[in-house]
Amino acid sequence: MDSITQAALGAVLGGAIAGKTLGRTALLGGALLGTLPDLDVMIDYGSAVANFTQHRGFSHSLLLLTPLSLVLAWLFQRWKPVLSYRRWLLFCASILLTHPLLDAFTTYGTQLLWPFGSPVALTSVFIIDPLYTLPLLIAVALALWRPQRSQPMVLALMLSTVYLGWSLMAQQLISSRITPLLAELGADEAPRLVQPMPLSTLLWRITVLNGDERLELVTGFFDGREPPRVRRYPVDPGLVAAATALPEGERLAWFTKGFLAYQSQDNRLTATDIRLGLPGAHPFTFVLAQGENGAWSATPSYQLPRPAVSPAFLGALWLRLTGRQAELCLADVAPAGPEEHCS
Repeated sequence: MDSITQAALGAVLGGAIAGKTLGRTALLGGALLGTLPDLDVMIDYGSAVANFTQHRGFSHSLLLLTPLSLVLAWLFQRWKPVLSYRRWLLFCASILLTHPLLDAFTTYGTQLLWPFGSPVALTSVFIIDPLYTLPLLIAVALALWRPQRSQPMVLALMLSTVYLGWSLMAQQLISSRITPLLAELGADEAPRLVQPMPLSTLLWRITVLNGDERLELVTGFFDGREPPRVRRYPVDPGLVAAATALPEGERLAWFTKGFLAYQSQDNRLTATDIRLGLPGAHPFTFVLAQGENGAWSATPSYQLPRPAVSPAFLGALWLRLTGRQAELCLADVAPAGPEEHCS
């Protein structure tokens, strides 16, 4: 999740556990501790793909954060013995461990058991979701006014947790809805990614890797009975093979579980993470190799500039979410008529 949400969650947990004793210090300490795992973005691993795939790695590992909680609790108890070691441990562990667990609900991928296993991405919550964050921010504001009252913070934690549960249920409902359509297309067994569109869990995007093409659908809870329109994007098997034969291409495919789009442009082999953003506005595109005499030569990867977001983004998204617009061009997040072609 975004840094504001993680800081707010840490502050609310800190206040709920130690606010009666430490007052506003518990809120500040919780907010700082809640953002600690994300400081790994300051580390340069040597290339764009390495930085991308190492983020949410060791600093988000439950195997490292658990012993770190033990050490920090011991240090804090010596610094402020007004709380017992057990209470300090609850303070540190709950804040540090909920950070990666919350991140795991998003699409990016969180290496919960680093250095073992694959990244975990439940993909049920967008990285910025006001409905999850707002109760936490309200609780922080109330706690700054009256830090000894724990009830608002406990209530905020309950509401936010229930919202996470709803996101998983909504994801399953959408999956069930689109399964018959995918069966008609012969793609019911193909790898699929079901994730919410930005800022809400009421409108969902489905990405399907169906052999030599990629399918994209958008559907929501306010849609009518009309099935969602399917957008098709061709897949070049030669580019897939060339990219995954490269060490950084293989690493990127592992991290994204293969949800990548490959292109050859200006003698450059690029890979785009199609999980994040939208077609036409994906934020992460990496150059993996340079082409020469019909062959690809690996180079240290670098990231291409992020595409600009259309000024009409929020308005078009709102119209589609509420069902007032039946179709949405994903490439530019703009409304489309029934016969209009979307690139």
